[in-house]
Amino acid sequence: MNIVQFAPLAVVLPFVGAALAFLLIKVPKAQRWTSIIVLTLTFFLEVALLVDTWNSGPQAVFLGGWAAPFGITMVVDQFSALLLVVSTVVSLSVLYYAVGQGLADADPDEPISIFHPTYLILVAGVSNAFLAGDLFNLYVGFEILLAASYVLMTLGGTSPRIRAGVTYVVVSVISSLLFLVAIAWLYAATGTINLADLALKIQELDPATAQVLHYMLLLAFGIKAAVFPLSFWLPDSYPTAPAPVTAVFAGLLTKVGVYAMIRTETLLFPSDGVNTLLMVLALLTMVVGILGAIAQSDIKRALSFTLVSHIGYMVFGMALANVIGLASTIFYTIHHITVQTSLFLVTGLIERRGGTANMDRLGGLAKLSPLLGVLYFIPAMNLAGIPPFSGFLGKVGIMEGGAAVGTWLAYVLIGASVVTSLLTLLVMARIWNRAFWRKPEDAEYPDKLLFSKDTGETKAMPASMVGPTIALVGAGLAFTVLAGPIFQASEHAAADMLERTPYIEAVLNPSNLDELKGGELTPDVTGTNAPPLIDIPPAERDNVSEGGDGK
Repeated sequence: MNIVQFAPLAVVLPFVGAALAFLLIKVPKAQRWTSIIVLTLTFFLEVALLVDTWNSGPQAVFLGGWAAPFGITMVVDQFSALLLVVSTVVSLSVLYYAVGQGLADADPDEPISIFHPTYLILVAGVSNAFLAGDLFNLYVGFEILLAASYVLMTLGGTSPRIRAGVTYVVVSVISSLLFLVAIAWLYAATGTINLADLALKIQELDPATAQVLHYMLLLAFGIKAAVFPLSFWLPDSYPTAPAPVTAVFAGLLTKVGVYAMIRTETLLFPSDGVNTLLMVLALLTMVVGILGAIAQSDIKRALSFTLVSHIGYMVFGMALANVIGLASTIFYTIHHITVQTSLFLVTGLIERRGGTANMDRLGGLAKLSPLLGVLYFIPAMNLAGIPPFSGFLGKVGIMEGGAAVGTWLAYVLIGASVVTSLLTLLVMARIWNRAFWRKPEDAEYPDKLLFSKDTGETKAMPASMVGPTIALVGAGLAFTVLAGPIFQASEHAAADMLERTPYIEAVLNPSNLDELKGGELTPDVTGTNAPPLIDIPPAERDNVSEGGDGK
């Protein structure tokens, strides 16, 4: 049996683990081991799926034996498989960190029994979104992860968390409502919500109708991805949650929105003329986000604004619609998941060791804990894009894609990318100088900085929290060491997505699509003169771009 037939287990295993964790609600140790074992098994399954798609290309699983477009379809290609593996690595690291924090604090009021099943449901929702082969199943994935995130964000029931949770819920419900309306309209207009089938049938629609549906999906996904001006909710929501929750939110949740944007833009609307709009939004997201980060004195809020800013790089690469730009976006997305999560975990350690995350009240952390300084410095420089880290490689690839397009707006975006990277370095250096480098007595409230585990005002960093942080920082470094094969996988994924035929043939009956590569669409398949789906020669793939000769 082909390994891809086990792809639904990437969703089922976390759900089963959540049920077991709930049944073991009065046995915390069994809960912890259940969560760890389930996510470990899920990780090995997803690695096998990645290897299989590397060798065989996109593959589909038809649940219940119902062939597309009538049944529920899950599709595994290199893009979704890469994101599955990276997301589970991050989720497992954060889980170890959370378990370590709970054991170190030994707080009987900490809602550990709620955390584990909810966390596993969150992972199941993320996996379901990455595997979804139709829009409604994608919607279900969003709702699963959002329902879990509501609970995780408000753990502890403090006033700031409840207030932030209300904002998060309202914005998420609006986004979900827009998405659901768009799905209903698409089904009414085309009679299908299967992504592969929509890629063909959406060409039958009146251009004005298709454009309205396109903008509806962009609006819904833009809110979820925190694209400016739809990003206002994020900096006020994420920093209030517990450190492990903030870390996994920052790493994963916005990337599910980015994934949905990339999937629909490349598969459903490859030539709908919105790339200029996306470039403008990318520019504003980068610039406004990083300017917001500069103005912050709290480390978590500064990192939340940098998270928004760097979503702009991904939107920029997606808008280029060429192989090098899209491949770099995929590479940068998986890099950013790891690096951003590790920075929030480090911030949790800073808050624990220094008593606060306010950089104005910190000082001397480099001397107090050199290991903590190293754990912050490496991902901070990676996020800023300092050579030779993976952040630098991803950004350069996106800029190269912009230069290949060659329009004045693309060059403006390249300049903005450089400026944003420099300002990110400024933010990271500012945190370093204030929290780590300066003397404690130079802080705003030096009399309150009692850096000793014996005083009771700060806490030592337990190995059970430091270990997962080191592992995740090391994973970020691994993207630099293994940049070659990872970028090769990203290029294959980008070429397949821009070509579209491999994905569609994996879902629909290939015998009905034989004429797609020849540039003609048969009336049996679509009944329309839709744009052809073509094979892109490797030598020409880098030149395929919106508005260029290759589109």
